[in-house]
Amino acid sequence: MVDVPRVPEQWRPASGNIPEGRTEGHPEVRAPHFTVLGPVRAWHGTEQLPTGSPQQRALLAALLLRDGRTATASELIDALWGEESPSQALAAVRTYASRLRKVLPPGVLVSESGGYALQVADGALDLAVAEDLWAAAEKARGVGDLGTARTLVNKALALWDGEPLAGVPGPYADTQRTRLDEWRLQLIESRLDMDLEVGCHAEAVSELTALTAAHPLRERLRELLMLALYRSGRQAEALAVYADTRRLLADELGVDPRPGLKDLQQRILRADPALTKPSAAAPEPAAAVVRPAQLPATVPDFTGRASFVSELSDILSAAEGRVMAVSALAGIGGVGKTTLAVHVAHVARAHFPDGQLYIDLQGAGARAAEPETVLGAFLRALGTPDSAIPDTLEERAALYRSVLDGRRVLVLLDNARDAAQVRPLLPGMEGCAALVTSRVRMVDLAGAHLVDLDVMSPEEALLLFTRIVGEERVTSEREAALDVVAACGFLPLAIRIAASRLAARRTWTVSTLAAKLADERRRLDELQAGDLAVKATFELGYGQLEPSQARAFRLLGLADGPDLSLAAAAAVLDLPPEETEDLLESLVDTSLVESAAPGRYRYHDLVRLYARACAERDEQPPSERDAAMSRLLDFYLGSAARVYAIERPGDRTVDHLEVTARAGLDFTDSGRAFDWLHTEASCILACVQHSLGQDSLRRAVDLLLASKDLAESGAISYRYEMATRAACEAAAEAGDALAEGRARVTLAQVLNKYGRFDDASGQLERAAALAARSKDPWTTGNALNEQGIVNNCVNRPDVSEVHLRSAIEVFRADGNRHSEASALCNLSRALLAMGRTTRSIELARQGIAVYSDLGVTYRLANAKYALGLALSDAGHRADALDQLTDALQIFATNRQRLWQGTTHYRVAQVHLADRRATQAAQHAEQALAIGCVGGEWMRANVLTLLGESLVSLGQSDRAQACWREALAIHEEAGAPEANRVRFLLEPSACA
Repeated sequence: MVDVPRVPEQWRPASGNIPEGRTEGHPEVRAPHFTVLGPVRAWHGTEQLPTGSPQQRALLAALLLRDGRTATASELIDALWGEESPSQALAAVRTYASRLRKVLPPGVLVSESGGYALQVADGALDLAVAEDLWAAAEKARGVGDLGTARTLVNKALALWDGEPLAGVPGPYADTQRTRLDEWRLQLIESRLDMDLEVGCHAEAVSELTALTAAHPLRERLRELLMLALYRSGRQAEALAVYADTRRLLADELGVDPRPGLKDLQQRILRADPALTKPSAAAPEPAAAVVRPAQLPATVPDFTGRASFVSELSDILSAAEGRVMAVSALAGIGGVGKTTLAVHVAHVARAHFPDGQLYIDLQGAGARAAEPETVLGAFLRALGTPDSAIPDTLEERAALYRSVLDGRRVLVLLDNARDAAQVRPLLPGMEGCAALVTSRVRMVDLAGAHLVDLDVMSPEEALLLFTRIVGEERVTSEREAALDVVAACGFLPLAIRIAASRLAARRTWTVSTLAAKLADERRRLDELQAGDLAVKATFELGYGQLEPSQARAFRLLGLADGPDLSLAAAAAVLDLPPEETEDLLESLVDTSLVESAAPGRYRYHDLVRLYARACAERDEQPPSERDAAMSRLLDFYLGSAARVYAIERPGDRTVDHLEVTARAGLDFTDSGRAFDWLHTEASCILACVQHSLGQDSLRRAVDLLLASKDLAESGAISYRYEMATRAACEAAAEAGDALAEGRARVTLAQVLNKYGRFDDASGQLERAAALAARSKDPWTTGNALNEQGIVNNCVNRPDVSEVHLRSAIEVFRADGNRHSEASALCNLSRALLAMGRTTRSIELARQGIAVYSDLGVTYRLANAKYALGLALSDAGHRADALDQLTDALQIFATNRQRLWQGTTHYRVAQVHLADRRATQAAQHAEQALAIGCVGGEWMRANVLTLLGESLVSLGQSDRAQACWREALAIHEEAGAPEANRVRFLLEPSACA
């Protein structure tokens, strides 16, 4: 554990280190507070104190930086004036000190031995706070806690408020300013180094590009940039950075790069795997020597669970000399509770020299062990003769505790039914400990340390599989082995069964087993070997459920998403949320369902398959399964439609959607609406693909329309595209022209975002034909608008204009002002490409006016983006930057990452046009890290612009690397932009 320094409340980095205002109920801050990591300032409480003239502030700074030590008068004179001090310097120093003493509280500035000293309270100087944060960050990094270390360094950096000792004259201030600037750079380098260690290499490239431009001779920054580029898959650029650095050092200093930089270049050239490897994990704790006792034998191939072994062993071993330690492990059947508990017990048994007791309480079965019977067995094992064992439970429990008094005994209570069964069996004496396993979370077992055991990690699962099957067979078919353990849901019991079957069948390959487990309907039947069977393990838990619990377990398992919210579950079960929550929490307590997060629930993959098998077998009538999924679809569609409407007031899309029998959620603001949509993204798309049958096809397609923001976010775009393609195929097979037309327009919108314009154009042609049949105004207008976008992107603005003017007519006829504004902004882009800049600006302003009139904030970003492009073309670059910056903020707030990246590219264009190459390169790098609308085509455009910026910064080799990559992308796509890149690559272009 690392002690994290508290950053005093008076430091507010975001507002210039100005102290917080006094709040009701809080005492006034008595000690003065000072800053030197910016202007030299002082406060007393909430009042900023006058620090006087520049020379007086120089005296204050010199005293602050001495950390409470006394400065003699001659030292202060040297600090303020150096060798050219005035004849009245001593008097001036005394005057400045006298004035400061009057300003500061009594006792702060003191005279000592002919000099002066400042008595500054702990945490009252921003530099001291930054130093404490840095020290704690180094300590955290030393123990491998990079997350804490990065946070602490960022807090330290946030204390800077511009140039340190800003405006303070004198040689001492100049020296300290240089020192503090250098230290800040070291902090930045350290934080960037940690960024790369945790995998944030793509994000770091932008900052490093700007820093290397500002500090071209700082080799450590160049080294970090090379590594960040290499880990981002940009090897050619990484090597080009070295070439630029070598040339710069030779020209400026006449030296070669330092050995570290040379070594990194060589490692990149040979693609050293260590450059991309994560930090090595700490070794697992060694197991203690196993000694004979009642404990069952630990399995010889025990694998993983290192953190749990360490945690539980520490708790058990701490029982010596203390009250009884109790740990209760809960988890789904087959997750390895008993295996882990037995292993931990063997590890800790050396701490219990007086014995270890074990019992299987049969809690998952129909006939659980009675506590009095167990106590009788325990008493006999502890040496109590049969004649001395009483008859009643209470008497046996009392004698059990008496026998254990003064002993150090470990009791392993395996497979417990509930806390009531366990309580009489607990030792109750100091020095003893109990370890309990159960499918039920024992929240009512007082004082117990509760552990929820999850499935194995993929690495642990593969290791267990390998240990059983044999390394030779697995190594040759590693991918198939990964498929096997994934099909087992990383459940230890399932992996052990699958591996044992394979180990017993020498003629099978790992691929043979993987193929058998690929069939979900047969998977549970395949996972049995001898007396071990996954299905039988689940049957034990299911058989103990009450009827209402069993129904909930069956129906909720039909949903395909990774988890299920409480509101969605209530829709599936057609029950009030309160009753649904009670049912779900009771299922969590049985470990058949997991609580993924507050208000969210999930099934293990194999449990879900079992629940569906139960639904097919037990749910009567069978139509209830379809009804449950129909209610879920209605819930998602109704809720998504409200998200769409709250973000797009005036958009009539919601009026064209299928009517649902069940209302969705209400949202109080757009932030919560967007949060819901992105939280439910995977569940929504899973519901769409589950619902592409005849009766629910149109609702499934409309759910895609209503959740289209998921495609623009860049986070789940591929899955959205796959769901949309499946919808197109299902609608075509059903012969539903309306559903197919909408699905194809939606698919084209996705394809446009990723620059696949030919495919998008083909989809839109089919959508237009389908719209003519279905007379659907939504498909008609949106197909035309999207065709305008496609033709804008492929440089056919005249064709785009025709489509967009038709789209505007359709939207106006439909009363869809929101979509009309979108088409106006797209038309602005088309006219701009044709040189009609003035009209382009007018149309973009019309779009802004419509959006503003409707109260739209989200889509206003698109209009501001269009206006920014037009203003830039007209030469009004400052105004263009204002519009683009506004758009960037709105896109970022609404998580539209692809548009955010695209806007960074446009901002970079404006900066480059104004000869601000550093800012241009920085924004271009951010565009590359985030991604852009237009996919690889736009990536090539960004690389081209980045290369032009780098040439202006003297980094011609890296620029050439960018252009070569851009050229390869454009040539592969047959894009006309390739010609311009070829010109840039000619030797004369960089001269």
